[in-house]
Amino acid sequence: MFVSSSSHVPRWLQLLLTEKFYNACIIHEEAKKNEKNVYCLDCCISLCPHCLSPHRSHRLLQIRRYVYHDVIRLDDAAKLIDCTSVQSYTTNSAKVVFLNQRPQTRNFRGSGNFCSTCDRSLQDPYHFCSLSCKINYLIRTTGSLCGYLFECNYLPLPESGLDDGQMTPDSVLEPAGSARTSSGSGGYGGVDCRTTLACTATTEIVRKKRTGGSGIRPPCRPACSPVSEISAGLMNRRKGNPQRAPLY
Repeated sequence: MFVSSSSHVPRWLQLLLTEKFYNACIIHEEAKKNEKNVYCLDCCISLCPHCLSPHRSHRLLQIRRYVYHDVIRLDDAAKLIDCTSVQSYTTNSAKVVFLNQRPQTRNFRGSGNFCSTCDRSLQDPYHFCSLSCKINYLIRTTGSLCGYLFECNYLPLPESGLDDGQMTPDSVLEPAGSARTSSGSGGYGGVDCRTTLACTATTEIVRKKRTGGSGIRPPCRPACSPVSEISAGLMNRRKGNPQRAPLY
């Protein structure tokens, strides 16, 4: 969980990491597209698109959502905080980072690279899976965020305007051929998102016993494998002995 200590973490950052985004705006309850997906750093509140007019001159940060979790563009995050060693992902042609750590289905730590805060598996050379994990680590080890927060006096929304903030489901988390990082405090390396969170389940080797021995199935099944197995089972079904019709 996020370390909420007002003496170490500025108020705008503390509320950014604890705010619940994409809830319906109570003020514009009857309006369409009333999800609160914008954060005002000056007022420390979440806004829906219909609330923006009084805040146009403020520093505004659009919150996007990927697989039910809040993300922000790496370009925006790097203007506010040092994102070095935070694993980024490429989705919808933009690099994004998660605001908070995500729940894990199982706690298994084998060999490899892991988040220094929550033990989530990561690609090299990253050490944190989200911004909150890095902040937690810094507060726990150094007791301060001094040197990691940047002064940003101007943070407008994209010139193209707000989008719905939803990252497409087909942009999923798969390691790129190499996790390259470039110079600069933003940590502009990342994981290319093409084939999947879901693929981690299908890439495991499935062992299945068969009559006459056991075999190892290939790690990737065809997209229609359940249907193919059923069809193969029907075709390989052995016919019984032919029955002659009774003679009367």
